[in-house]
Amino acid sequence: MKSDRNTQHDTTFLRKMLAYGGSQQEDVDDPSVTYKRREIIRSKHFLNAIYREWYGLQVAQLPTVRGRILEIGSGAGFFDEMYPQVISSEVFFCPFVDVILNGMVLPFPIASLQAVVMTDVFHHIPDVEHFLWEAVRTLTPGGRIIMIEPWVSDWSRWVMDHFHSEPMDTEMHTWQFPSTGPLSGSNQALPWIVFKRDRKRFESAFPDLEIVKIQPFMPFRYLLSGGVSSRAMAPAWLNGCLRQFEKSFKSEKWAMFALIVIQKRRV
Repeated sequence: MKSDRNTQHDTTFLRKMLAYGGSQQEDVDDPSVTYKRREIIRSKHFLNAIYREWYGLQVAQLPTVRGRILEIGSGAGFFDEMYPQVISSEVFFCPFVDVILNGMVLPFPIASLQAVVMTDVFHHIPDVEHFLWEAVRTLTPGGRIIMIEPWVSDWSRWVMDHFHSEPMDTEMHTWQFPSTGPLSGSNQALPWIVFKRDRKRFESAFPDLEIVKIQPFMPFRYLLSGGVSSRAMAPAWLNGCLRQFEKSFKSEKWAMFALIVIQKRRV
């Protein structure tokens, strides 16, 4: 018990040392926090490079079928700058997005979307079954859901327990959680639960959707970048070397994130 208390004290002290001033008291449901994070992602060179890498992975998975491309949760990022054809959206009003929507209701016609892209969003949707049914309705055959999400591993569970304010509850029995606000409610384990732990249930509930790819990756670099709440712990010029270093770690044990690609079956 003493060791656990010491570890908790050390990690709390480290969080406070690395955190931006006021970030621990931020109300993430306030749109001003999204605006602030938008500037951080653009200004922190290491974090910016990681987002560019994520967006590149997503663009590489776009299918060659007709339709529009929708991004959910665009507010803090810059996917639309790398791929201007996208329809950007956010759960509340932002002057720099095209559509306001919550992910559980997509205001688009049947079979009109080529892809739905999201970064760090799926685990904030309080009822992902509603989202998945909407994806089935709005995606054209061969269309895809392409997401970068937190992933469950031994390492990520330890990190989330000690350094992150959002829960990673791998024991949640449902795919729903109470919504406390547009962004404050979440379960970082949700992508792993739906597409890994409960894969058979997913395949049974959504026979029109198939899992094309689950690629766990990036155990350390996002942490070293500091993310949107903390100061960077490494310079941006180390990114390439650290990417090579990460390849020596088994993704099942060490991954913090995963690229997940879901495709609507062709008729």
